[in-house]
Amino acid sequence: MGLFIRLRFINFQLRLSRTKLFQEIYSKREKMKRLVSFFVFVIVSVSFSQTDVPKLFAKADNHDFGTIAEGEIVTHNFEIQNTGKAELKIIQVHASCGCTAAAPEKMSLKPGEKTFVKVEFNSANRLGPQEKFVYISSNDPANPQYKLTFTGVVVDKNTMVSKDGKTPKLKLNLSQHDFGTVEEGKVVETKISFKNEGKAPLIIGDVKTSCGCTAALLSSKLLQPGESGNIRIELDTANREGKLTRTVTLYSNDPQQPNQTITLFVNIEKRKS
Repeated sequence: MGLFIRLRFINFQLRLSRTKLFQEIYSKREKMKRLVSFFVFVIVSVSFSQTDVPKLFAKADNHDFGTIAEGEIVTHNFEIQNTGKAELKIIQVHASCGCTAAAPEKMSLKPGEKTFVKVEFNSANRLGPQEKFVYISSNDPANPQYKLTFTGVVVDKNTMVSKDGKTPKLKLNLSQHDFGTVEEGKVVETKISFKNEGKAPLIIGDVKTSCGCTAALLSSKLLQPGESGNIRIELDTANREGKLTRTVTLYSNDPQQPNQTITLFVNIEKRKS
């Protein structure tokens, strides 16, 4: 009889242990389900939060004022829009120099809303090609500092247009030159002539080359109507190989074509040993 009771007690303990084990497994499984559900919720929330952000977009982020008479104040309105899905807040607008003022019409834009940033450039005491920047700081996470650019060529106000309406006109003899095949290390050069075919003095304010391997020298920066000049261009082929294209740009007070470019071509071969 005593043995029977002990056996039943042992059986009861085994069943109790098995029940506890099943309860622990079930509890752990439920905890795991809740944990997985939590992570799924977090991932979905983050995904939605990443798409619901503001986005600053400019219809055109570059503007060319063309030829500007020295001392003239020119303005342009850049159109911007919030193409995102959250409110865009403009924190600050600042320019790259004191000659430029910029101000937005609105400091906050709802999704889809547009506004203008008015840019004002004072050309006083400046001559030649100009390139200035305006930076828009906002809460756009992808582009927190959006850059707008404007360019122009400032010329002497006394020579841009005479009182009788006459203007200068720069005419290049050639707009491109091919040096052909050249051995690496050689410096090649060419001269290209030009003429003032207008009826007012022509001023070449600046000459810019597309790389340090190119040099350009003007015979004269001032040409009276009917006068001619030339530009001597050198191209250094050192440490270069293959087909190469470079440019030289002349900036003048020609109101019709203030920027004129000469394109250079060369095929550079390895130096023979």
